[in-house]
Amino acid sequence: MALRVGVIGGGQLARMMIAPAVELGLDLRVLAEDEGMAAQLAATEVGDYHDLEVVRAFVADVDVVTFDHEHVPQQVLRALVAEGVAVHPGPDALQFAQDKLLMRARLEELGVPQPDWAPVRDASELQAFLDEHDGQGVVKTPRGGYDGKGVRVVRAASEAQDWLDGLADGEALLVEELVGFVRELAQQVARRPSGQIVAYPVVETVQREGVCAEVIAPAPHATDRLAQVAEEIGRSIAEGLGVTGMLAVELFETDDERILVNELAMRPHNSGHWSQDGAVTGQFEQHLRAVADLPLGDTAPHAAWSVMVNILGGPQSGSLGERFAGAMEAHPSAKIHTYGKAPRPGRKVGHVNVTGDDLDDAVYVARAAAAHFD
Repeated sequence: MALRVGVIGGGQLARMMIAPAVELGLDLRVLAEDEGMAAQLAATEVGDYHDLEVVRAFVADVDVVTFDHEHVPQQVLRALVAEGVAVHPGPDALQFAQDKLLMRARLEELGVPQPDWAPVRDASELQAFLDEHDGQGVVKTPRGGYDGKGVRVVRAASEAQDWLDGLADGEALLVEELVGFVRELAQQVARRPSGQIVAYPVVETVQREGVCAEVIAPAPHATDRLAQVAEEIGRSIAEGLGVTGMLAVELFETDDERILVNELAMRPHNSGHWSQDGAVTGQFEQHLRAVADLPLGDTAPHAAWSVMVNILGGPQSGSLGERFAGAMEAHPSAKIHTYGKAPRPGRKVGHVNVTGDDLDDAVYVARAAAAHFD
């Protein structure tokens, strides 16, 4: 009987695990939040992942559990582990992707380079931090933020007063130094339960309004030293936190030649979509190999350059499907991936991958193909 992998969350990441699951001979099951989500092509159940009994019923018929997102409550995850369910990544690791304050404290213990930071519970604590950091900082809600949500650049404590007023007893916000970075990078590694780790090339990411817009692999002008440091950071975090599956480490490269950790994702990640078509083993196959404790695949690129451009929002009229053929005909070298989502401003509804030996050409083709969906 094929190994049964249960994915909690029915978004596009679960959807993109389907094809590699078939190729690996794995039986993929998905617990989606709503009917008609992106992963509807798999064997899908609908239920609330916050409800332990719903999740228990779902995992009763799978061999290993993994995730499309990091939002499953700790009490649910720990109950599953206590009952002998194989959960990858496990709650001891996943807590550091769920809570940014826990992440910062643990990375500090590991000696990983990161921005100056502090927990703040009131305006006086926040203002004191700002005063020590040139009067500015980045305030984050510790839990739940993504794609720029739950993040504010502030220059006075009053600019985060509404968030401070909403804190319950014992809660805090996270404030970080406003890093003067020259670009954003991402380092992906995969780790299986038996301990094997593989790393992908460090990539450059381009964010627009808090959302990843483009990725270039490998990062242009990355020195051997930069690539080595980024990989060492990724490996040390995966080992130090006990991550199983894919780990994406978002990084800042600063104007004073520091590499600092921004955030973590313990799952396939937007910064790794290029690998679907640009690496020997794409991140979705690699994640499944890792959580199933299968030998990990080669991460070598197929070409000198891979470029990923997100399709954000989609067409204001008509459907993605209506634009697909035109994009394919105009740009036959582009690999176009759509998520089965209805267009909506700012929403990630697909992405385009292009590989080649000329970076400028790959960027042009990827952007032009994505533009067909505007």
